[in-house]
This record gives sequence, C-alpha cells and structure tokens, in this order.
Amino acid sequence: MTPTYDKVHNRFKFNGLHFSHEELKEVAYSLIKEGKAYEKVTGDFLIDWLNKDDFLIVTTSGSTGYPKEIKLKKQAMVNSAIATGNFFGLEPGDKALHCLPSHFIAGKMMFVRALVLGLEIDFVEPAAHPVFDYEVPYDFCAMIPLQLKYSIDQIHNIKNIIVGGSKVTKPLLEKIKNCKPKFFETYGMTETVTHVAVRSLESKSGKKEPYFTALQNIKFKQDDRNCLVIHAPKLVKETLVTNDIVDLKSETSFQLLGRYDNVVNSGGVKLFPEQIEDKLQPVISKRFIVAGEEDVTLGEKLILIVENPSDSIAVIQKRIEELKTLDKFEVPKKIYTIDKFPETNNGKIQRKKTLKAVVGS
Repeated sequence: MTPTYDKVHNRFKFNGLHFSHEELKEVAYSLIKEGKAYEKVTGDFLIDWLNKDDFLIVTTSGSTGYPKEIKLKKQAMVNSAIATGNFFGLEPGDKALHCLPSHFIAGKMMFVRALVLGLEIDFVEPAAHPVFDYEVPYDFCAMIPLQLKYSIDQIHNIKNIIVGGSKVTKPLLEKIKNCKPKFFETYGMTETVTHVAVRSLESKSGKKEPYFTALQNIKFKQDDRNCLVIHAPKLVKETLVTNDIVDLKSETSFQLLGRYDNVVNSGGVKLFPEQIEDKLQPVISKRFIVAGEEDVTLGEKLILIVENPSDSIAVIQKRIEELKTLDKFEVPKKIYTIDKFPETNNGKIQRKKTLKAVVGS
C-alpha cells in the first residue's frame, strides 16, 4: 500500500523525538514563534505540509531564468520520497542528517522523506560548514558542493551522501576519492520534485559512473536538439522537455553534456562550456565560467570570465595555453574578470547576467 501525504510514519523522529501529526503541528508553530530564521522557514513548511491542501507552492531556484512559483502535488512529493528510499535502500528507523535550507525543494524533500519513510532525522543549521555530531552514524544526507567541501573531514560516519544544487568541482572530486561514504551526484529540478536520476562518484566505497541512472518509474528520451525529455508520471503529469543536451545511453540512463542555451557556436563548431570548464579546473583557482561573445568573423568567440582572480590575465592565459587536454577551438579567445558573479538565492552563478555585466550583450 502506497503511503499518503496526510500520514506521519510511526517510526519518524525529529531531532530524537517522535511526533504524531498533531504534535508536529505544535512543533511547527513553536519553530515559527520562537525559532531562529532557518527554523521559522522550516516551521512554515511543516504547517503547509500538514494542512488539508493536496499541494504545495514551491519557488524554483532561478538558475536558468527568473525564480517562479509552481504548484507541486503532495502525493508527487511522497512518490519522489519512495523512489529515493528504494534506490538507496532506506528503511524505517534509518538516520538522516538534514543540513539544507527549507526554502527550496531539496530541503523540503529531506523532511518529506523522513515523514514518509519513517526516518530519524537530525536537523541542523544549513550553514556552509554544517555543525553536527560527527561521531553519530547516519545512513543518508544531502549536501550542496560547498557544504561538502567544508565538511570533508567530518563525514566519515555518513553512509550515503547525495550532492546537488551546483557543479561538483574537480578538486572536490579528487578529495572524495579518499573518503569512506558513498557519494552520488543528482540530476533534477523543482519541477521534477528534486532528483530523477543519480550517478555514483568515486570514493573508497563507490565506483565512478559516467552515466546518470533513472529512479524507478522514470524514463528518458531526446528531442530533435538532443535535449533530455523526462517522462515521470508519478511526479509530473506532463512530459518535461529540458534544455540539457545529453548522450542517451538507454531510456533509463544518460550522460550530461551541457545546456542548450549555453552552447557556443564558434565558426560552425559547437562548444559546450560545461565540458571546457571541466578541463580548465586544474589551472584556475577561483570561480569562473566559459561563454560566447558576439564576433564578426566567427559569429561567437569563446571567452573566459574569472571572479576576482588571484593571478594576472597573462598568467592564466599562459597556463591555459600549456594545457594538453584542450582542443584548439576550446582555448578562450579573450579573458575577462569580474569582482563578483551575479547569483541566484541559493548561490548558483547566473550566466546571462554575468555575460551582460562583462561584455554588455
């Protein structure tokens, strides 16, 4: 029998204590009235989840456009929680660490998973460096890459860690190779009720997987742009067409190549900024992006934008020229600097605003 959104699992615990449906409402009111800012947001979410409506209004991150409010069915969120639980083998009574803000879908879904699957969830302040009991064994945790970066020495007792929200950098990937937990990069969005696919990353307990694998009841195909099309009837009624260009291995697995709206067409050669950025990671220490600038001869020329660089443009250029992994078309024709990248509310770089700020187009 499929769980429903109006029930609280009898094994659910919040910071070590069990609460019924009505008791959890009192906890939510207390968080709103007396809690810190991040706890008030959590209280608001719990009140919305526990009311009689069959939907939630959720705000998207705005990473690929302006943030917007969308309506999600609570039962779709339950279905997503079940799919995640099945994929990671989560059982009632398992322990989860929750260190994400409750503003966005990822933080909300950590609570939904606990409520639906009967997890014992420990909720801590969603800081860049989360503070938790490092000696407590946890079965499951979700982090953004920034949190993982600062917590890398304290995560030895967490069994499974999913990482999403922004790109996992190569330096961070190198660090987790020597860590005990199993790490998984996630693919998804607010519209799909967080992740619909995951891929394992290399660590002491896990092998690297280049392809994302679908969660249960989810199928993939491509449109005529080679962009991913998601069929997830238990999460969203309509087929969802993305702007993510993929190499489709099967109807349940794909490799992510880059965003269609980020592709640079330079002299007829299509360049994927995300792939070039991967290759540039070893030689640039600060945050950066690759983009296209209008060019009379090429149509678009490839440019590099670095945030508050510690090295001169000449030094960066020399390092890039010495890279053996770059094709000749992948070498940026010009390097710009910017004091601070425009960001979304959850810290993602806004590429279009950055490009406009730097080259005025």
